[in-house]
Amino acid sequence: MYKRMITFMTVCLSLIYAEEGMWLMSQINDLDLSDKGFKITADSIYQTGKPGLYNAIVWLGGCSASFVSPDGLLLTNHHCAYAGLHRASALDSVDYIRDGFIAANQGEELPAPGQFAYVLTAIDDVTKDVLKAARYAGDLTEREKLMDKKCTQIVEETEADRDDIHCEVVKLFEGSEYRKYVFTKYQDVRIVYAPPAAIGKYGGDTDNWMWPRHTGDFTFLRVYQGPDGTAAKYAPENIPLSTPVWLKVAQQDLSDGDPAFIIGFPGTTTRYRTANDVEYTLHKHYIPMIKKYRDLLDIMDKVTLDDPESAIRLANLNAGINNVMKKYQGNVDGMLGTHFIENKRREEEEIERYVNADKKRFKRYGDIFEGMSELTGEREAFHASDEILDAFGYYSGILYYLADYAYEVARERAKPEADRDPDFSEKRIREFVEQLPNRYLGYVEAYDKAALTYTLEHARSAPAGFNYFQLPENPAAWVESAYRGTKLKDVAYMQRLFGMRASQIEELSDPLVRMAVSLYAPKFEKKERLRNWNARMNDLRMRYIELLRSYRGTPLYPDATGTIRFTYGTVKGYTPRDAVWYKPFTTLSGVIAKHTGEEPFNAPDALIAACRQGDTGNWTDPELGDVPSCFLMTGDITGGNSGSAVMNRNGELIGLAFDGNYEAMTSDWMFLEEIQRTIAVDIRYVLFITQKVAKAQWILDEMKIGL
Repeated sequence: MYKRMITFMTVCLSLIYAEEGMWLMSQINDLDLSDKGFKITADSIYQTGKPGLYNAIVWLGGCSASFVSPDGLLLTNHHCAYAGLHRASALDSVDYIRDGFIAANQGEELPAPGQFAYVLTAIDDVTKDVLKAARYAGDLTEREKLMDKKCTQIVEETEADRDDIHCEVVKLFEGSEYRKYVFTKYQDVRIVYAPPAAIGKYGGDTDNWMWPRHTGDFTFLRVYQGPDGTAAKYAPENIPLSTPVWLKVAQQDLSDGDPAFIIGFPGTTTRYRTANDVEYTLHKHYIPMIKKYRDLLDIMDKVTLDDPESAIRLANLNAGINNVMKKYQGNVDGMLGTHFIENKRREEEEIERYVNADKKRFKRYGDIFEGMSELTGEREAFHASDEILDAFGYYSGILYYLADYAYEVARERAKPEADRDPDFSEKRIREFVEQLPNRYLGYVEAYDKAALTYTLEHARSAPAGFNYFQLPENPAAWVESAYRGTKLKDVAYMQRLFGMRASQIEELSDPLVRMAVSLYAPKFEKKERLRNWNARMNDLRMRYIELLRSYRGTPLYPDATGTIRFTYGTVKGYTPRDAVWYKPFTTLSGVIAKHTGEEPFNAPDALIAACRQGDTGNWTDPELGDVPSCFLMTGDITGGNSGSAVMNRNGELIGLAFDGNYEAMTSDWMFLEEIQRTIAVDIRYVLFITQKVAKAQWILDEMKIGL
């Protein structure tokens, strides 16, 4: 299946792949877009301090979106709007995820609780300021701390404690560069049209990460502002945001071989890590976490059986776990099925020979691989005990997780400001506490108790032992008793907990709080040890990237960091295995062919009727003779790019990126030229569904379709 993939390391030893890269906005000018078939210019996309196409691209705090009308209309993926739909469902006791939602007009648009839209206003290089802050550091750990503190200071000065400004200072190339990204944070986002899950999640987890794909993964949202033009919180009198830059829909058909590009906010990649990093992640993280995710999903299935309300409340968590679990499994299959680690080691042997061939290079880089290997061994020595501590966290249930975080906040507040964690921010804590009511919309007591019981049982059976506090002999009985007596189920009480002093929290008799207090010391020791480890490893990694620049002799793009990036490619199919060719387009007919009447292939009656009656409007592709549903392109994306606009050679909207392909799941570690593909929902399918199935012509009119 993976024979073609085995050769990818050979290619990597020469130049960067033609279509590889998640490029910074400042690097677009160096890509020579005209030679790649694009008519739009780099300056039209981005120029420092000037309006450009990038102004239409919006960050949703974990996904990407784009403005598609002058009145704040946003287009993103259905799964990116999942959290807002889930919370609205929990509040209204209506399953908007299953049934969808359509507003008849702007006045009926549905608030999306906890959903924010971040509109980028500035990008600044702050490298000199950050590096200067650490010029007198005594060692690498202090250096990292001082630089992190400077980043936090820049953020706080930029935001000036304003709720409508959000700032991120990110490390690039392992700390050799730093960028500041400033956003206007819009706090009133509403749902305009979300198709039912039978369209927006068609194929479910069965088709997730797979091709051919037939999912209508899209949702329309709208950003609102206060009547005075401020980024106000939700209020009935708020008005749609005026958006001077918005994407126009392509006027011509899309064909195999056409150039295309994507602008979005990819999450994280680790392209410049070594074979040791890959091997450690494979065996110490991916494989054990897959088992844990499966166990948690089994628990969830039991809890939600014959309980629709619990299923609604847990829908977002369920979808997230399923998605990550399949991604991890794809990484495992790819790494084990392609000699991935062995090939990476061969590349590193070539690089070492390059280093040893020159005395100056050897003096600068000769210690890198040995140093990284020693540090990996050091981390492995602590892995068993660290893994147990890590288990007491986000997946241990909402109540314990929040109690743990509240006590950590209290301990940091008690320190002199100079001694606090460099990332500590009162504003971020305030924002977190304000969103606690939305977190509780995902609380199901039966699942919460089962998740904590699972964590305690795991700790009891840990080979390394557990000596941080006295584990209960009967975890299930202890958890049952703890939940009967805890006050943490009350969101108002939990909000007060985040305002208490550490000494006040320590006096509480609540068993969940007592457990959090007991685990603070070992967790803090682990955090400080890893801070020291990371400082030493980051220094080696920074020099390794410097070495790669010299060795490859080509420009490098930084690993993805959740910040805005540009990638390009062509519409193109691929061969996943011998004698198989995947075409680059799927169609409406393919959607209907998959229909079984049962989830996850239960296409709605209105969609089936439109197809069988030939009621497809202007959305039929003349070459396909059908409405295209999804397409493939060679662009380089990762998590966080979901919802990103895919644009043609003219910068016009042709689709939304929503997935990668299973055969290239190791792409966060290495770009795979022959088989790596972006899966996008075709804009023609989006508009067909909106017009012919949802009967929402008014949305198309607002987008000026056909006008």
